[in-house]
Amino acid sequence: MYVPPRAARERRRGNMVAELLPRLDPTRREDRLITEMIENALKLLRDGTSLGDVKILNASLRELRYAFKVFAPYRGVRKVSVFGSARSAPTAPASRAAREFAQRIAAAGYMVITGAGPGIMSACQEGAGRERSFGVNIRLPFEQEPNEFIAKDAKLLTFRYFFTRKLMFIKEADAAVLFPGGFGTHDEAYECLTLVQTGKTSPMPIVFLDAPRGTYWKTWKRYVEDHLLRPRLISEEDMALFKVTSSIDEAVEEITGFHRVYHSSRTVGRRLVIRLNRAIPDTLVSRLSADFADILVSGGIEQATALPTEEEPEIRHLPRLVMHFNRTHFGRLRQLIDRLNQQG
Repeated sequence: MYVPPRAARERRRGNMVAELLPRLDPTRREDRLITEMIENALKLLRDGTSLGDVKILNASLRELRYAFKVFAPYRGVRKVSVFGSARSAPTAPASRAAREFAQRIAAAGYMVITGAGPGIMSACQEGAGRERSFGVNIRLPFEQEPNEFIAKDAKLLTFRYFFTRKLMFIKEADAAVLFPGGFGTHDEAYECLTLVQTGKTSPMPIVFLDAPRGTYWKTWKRYVEDHLLRPRLISEEDMALFKVTSSIDEAVEEITGFHRVYHSSRTVGRRLVIRLNRAIPDTLVSRLSADFADILVSGGIEQATALPTEEEPEIRHLPRLVMHFNRTHFGRLRQLIDRLNQQG
């Protein structure tokens, strides 16, 4: 008997729900969270949520689930999200710089994530190579067909919404590099800066990279100094959250050097835990406690092992710095990380 494709899909979904629901284990945290997601989905019916709103939620969840699946096999590989103009010609100085930067950072063991389009995005993926590239495309009526270096690759994703796409750009990145670009590039720049400044994402290098002798980001930095820093709309320490340079060497060093001693960080209860690639001398721990006492709510900085409630068993062996951070001065936290990497 012929079953229309849509009816067949709906039947498969019904079978999957019937099969998986009894297997949810309330003792597992993942299962409890999935149960909560299902409950919230059912509440949409109770709330009388409009069809348009349900479509937004459904598409967002579908896009993110698939993106998590694509990125999952590369969870242990550090990545750099790269932004820049889709309109930059292949021979333009910014495109040549992007191509060389991507080649260099890929050689250092990183993968690159771009918007998968032309211009700077295409140059970066050409430089890094298909094997070390992700494409995070967006459906637009213009400009945004996947470039030839990532088209039809298994690591190419296409998003309907900018907000789900932005989440993947930041969630999966260990650094962000911005080349000259238009409104979209500046949107991503301020997104990166805001998330790091407010602690909504983990500390990471943010590099504004001009072509050699370029002045695009130098001019932008003067604007920030004159119109944001001088009237105290931002703090002096916030200037430590990013680096402006026209040197590819400096850009690569800013990223690779960030993880020389610093590995990662997370908040556990009221304490900030900084994971280290190697232990540091006790004398340095004491100096850090004294020099950064202004960002500690109480106590000092201690070198320790993994806390019992930390997840990620694959890095439990790494030494830690544990502190009661005030969760406000993230520019100062970046300065602490820089000191670690310079002296550790």
